[in-house]
Amino acid sequence: MKFAIALFSPPHAPASRRALRFAQAVLSGGHEIVRLFFYQDGVHSASANVVTAQDELDIAAEWSRFIAAQQLDGVVCIAAGLRRGVLDEQEARRYGRSAANLAAGWELSGLGQLHEAAQQADRLICFGGD
Repeated sequence: MKFAIALFSPPHAPASRRALRFAQAVLSGGHEIVRLFFYQDGVHSASANVVTAQDELDIAAEWSRFIAAQQLDGVVCIAAGLRRGVLDEQEARRYGRSAANLAAGWELSGLGQLHEAAQQADRLICFGGD
């Protein structure tokens, strides 16, 4: 079975950890992840500037390691990212910001990527949001 997974919650929210554990279980079960799409406050998981207390699980770093290790398509909604200050090099230059903070392995792209993933997948699973 093919899954598309969307995350709407920030890294410190329980939904982010549940989404990560679900994604890990999907692959462990022999299924495929078409795309991971991070939207609304979920885009913070792709920021290289997320700082987690030493006694807490660093979910943002776990997402980055998971995406890299599994060679997954980790997409951050560009509009949501811009509103929340999550920028790649190109967008940082475009908006005159001093630095980019999109972590390695992530890609900024449009909401159309979520639509495309939903079309390619058997199931679209969403975590968090209002």
